[in-house]
Amino acid sequence: MNWNADSYTEKHAFVFHYGAGLLDVLAPQPGEVILDLGCGSGELTRQIADRGAAVMGLDSSESMLVKARQQFPTLDFRLGDATTFELPQRFDAIFSNAVLHWVTDYEAAICQIRKHLKPGGRLVAEFGGKDNVRQITDEVAHQLQKRGYDLAVWWWYFPSIGAYASALEKHGFRVTFAQHYDRDTLLNDPDKGIIDWVEQFGSNFFKGVDPEDKAAVLEATQAALKPTLFRDGRWYADYKRLRVVAVV
Repeated sequence: MNWNADSYTEKHAFVFHYGAGLLDVLAPQPGEVILDLGCGSGELTRQIADRGAAVMGLDSSESMLVKARQQFPTLDFRLGDATTFELPQRFDAIFSNAVLHWVTDYEAAICQIRKHLKPGGRLVAEFGGKDNVRQITDEVAHQLQKRGYDLAVWWWYFPSIGAYASALEKHGFRVTFAQHYDRDTLLNDPDKGIIDWVEQFGSNFFKGVDPEDKAAVLEATQAALKPTLFRDGRWYADYKRLRVVAVV
């Protein structure tokens, strides 16, 4: 993904607004050392620091890190991939919001997370679970196929509780909490909510797609989803979230 950091913070701030609730699960304490894995533009990293913990933000997107450093210049932000990052310190906790569904090599990420936790350390994560945004993604794929594009969605990993908990246990974690829940998510633009969402998070759908076809697919997708995802004058995305706490 090539992230547009300004669009992300202006139009899709729900990502880190919803993540604020996950901070209560993390419950960072003064003196703890915490890694914000996939910190994005840094809003939640800052909130962890505000609770007294020493925190580092890690992200694979240069543009997101530029935005994070502009907004929060006193915090420590570093470039790194969830599957390969190497840091000299070990952490009391690793926190991750709305990131791990982008990591298709999920076992490599779990290995790196475990490696970077102190004994007794905890992972607190929330990300897309089984059937996340399925109405949207199925409709985009359908509209592309109608126009002759053969598509395989390869860039997301939306697991069930059983699949992800089993992967954590395989690599030495003890899962203490796991929840899969519906969270229909209000989108920012009442006119182009679905179009904006797909353009921000689904650009991989349109690699090799003619620009005119892309515009037609976006319009047709939004029109087809109006009966189910447009309510009381606002657009919603059909989010399904997986929230996990695990310790080593």
